[in-house]
Amino acid sequence: MTPPDTAAEEAEAKALCQRALAHHTLSVSDLIAVFEDARDGAAARRRQVLRLLDADPGRRHGLICGVTGTPGSGKSTLLGRLALALADARPLSIAILAVDPSSPLSGGALLGDRVRVRFPPERPELYFRSQASETQLGGLAPDSFQVCRLLTRLYDLVFVETVGIGQSELDVRYLCDRMYLVLAPLGGDEVQLLKAGVMEVPDVVVVSKCDETLAARRLVSALASALPLSRPLGEPPPVLRTSARSGEGLAELAADVLATLDRVGPGGSQLAARELHFFRRWVRDEWGRAGERVLDAQPGGAHGFLYAAGDLDSAEQRFAALVPGALAQG
Repeated sequence: MTPPDTAAEEAEAKALCQRALAHHTLSVSDLIAVFEDARDGAAARRRQVLRLLDADPGRRHGLICGVTGTPGSGKSTLLGRLALALADARPLSIAILAVDPSSPLSGGALLGDRVRVRFPPERPELYFRSQASETQLGGLAPDSFQVCRLLTRLYDLVFVETVGIGQSELDVRYLCDRMYLVLAPLGGDEVQLLKAGVMEVPDVVVVSKCDETLAARRLVSALASALPLSRPLGEPPPVLRTSARSGEGLAELAADVLATLDRVGPGGSQLAARELHFFRRWVRDEWGRAGERVLDAQPGGAHGFLYAAGDLDSAEQRFAALVPGALAQG
């Protein structure tokens, strides 16, 4: 028989999950805190939450769209307008996870994106959350993948906005189903656009602030010249002109998102297939190159270890128990 305290905890967790599935904002935030918790006991709570959500008929199978670009390109403002346009076009639930830069000196962060994106309180199907990057390279926070494991079960669409540090923001490519690169006029010339890195991976390039008409035309012209050269082995991505101020291009951008949602279908984002990259990143962040060597020495390497563990949380727990002894043996 289940102990009384365990039964009470299970009932409380189930009630919390049901409120989150109904898009009760505080309940969603309470669950996110579990998925951002790095303490040892949090892994068991995450497994419990995922089990309860997966068993509930109200579970979503959300699509993940990544949005990257340099600071000041208007990502947050554009996303706020886009989310409202999408929710008006279809009965969709939408979450935005925005990563803000952390100070390398104090470790703190001004979560400024939440100032730019404010949804009406009468629209609970729209949710916004900021995360501090904790100086993590790659554009995401250390817990962004974990939080997306939750949000894709609660919302139809999840937008992940990277911190906005420039040309090396490629981790989001391993997370999302479709990637949007947002560029603002006066951000550089054709040579800047040809540099290797983030220009090589977006599915769609979005030119923002096109109410600055002349500068926007110059950027679109530069992209027309540079993108075929940055993708010599494939088709260059489409370029969409947008303006959060005037609303230009929002309908076209929303149509692209909806077409991706229809194409992926009811199965939604296949995050389980992407756990390997983020498991390896966790090992590298926690244990460095020595930890990666221990992982590669396991039967089947990283893939075999993750498969044998069964899920990301179990793999992290098992590796944390394994690696000190392995390192001590040399």
